Amino acid sequence: MQRLKIRNTHYITHDVKSFVLEKPKGFKYTPGQSAHISINLPDWKDQIRPFTFTSLQHWDYLEFIIKIYEEHNGVTAQLGKLKTGDELLLHDVYGTIHYKGPGIFIAGGTGITPFIAIFRALFESGNLRNLALLYSNKTTDDIILHEELTKMLGPAYANVFTQEGVIGFRERRIDRKFLIETIGDFNSRFYVCGPQVFTEEICNALISLGADPEFLII
Repeated sequence: MQRLKIRNTHYITHDVKSFVLEKPKGFKYTPGQSAHISINLPDWKDQIRPFTFTSLQHWDYLEFIIKIYEEHNGVTAQLGKLKTGDELLLHDVYGTIHYKGPGIFIAGGTGITPFIAIFRALFESGNLRNLALLYSNKTTDDIILHEELTKMLGPAYANVFTQEGVIGFRERRIDRKFLIETIGDFNSRFYVCGPQVFTEEICNALISLGADPEFLII
């Protein structure tokens, strides 16, 4: 277990917060991996939750981007109250989504977080080609790192809004019909991350449309 001091923390949307932490010497992880984290406070040390690294291995700090659920009065609500100098406890690192080559990335809400580190690593190395991102949120206010995603992916980045309700926006869900209209050819690798129901629905739709289950990374 490692004690990590918060170097900087701030909200990047109305309910999503970035945490920049001190990085232990020799600490290793890969893009798409997650860590089990708790808060270094007496009542919270044993409340362990998984969060995904959005920083890269060679950076001199660790970064997590976390959605804060204030109404739940749980771990994330407590994280929302933390400030510079407070400490988190990192228990272990484990593999989640690994980059296995070009494909179509489909994210719902904070399901974008494992993709952020993957995109950053590919962008830095000049290998961000033959990728596309379909990113579903309730409204434009919920998009995480919109400007950076636009810079990295350009026209290969598309937003879908389920509750926008603004003239000029079509409210859509990423469902079977949307996938047929948007993708067409399902002979591709697909990366899917989001809430469990979202992920299951997308994967079932993709397989029913001819995607190879072995080419689904979830």
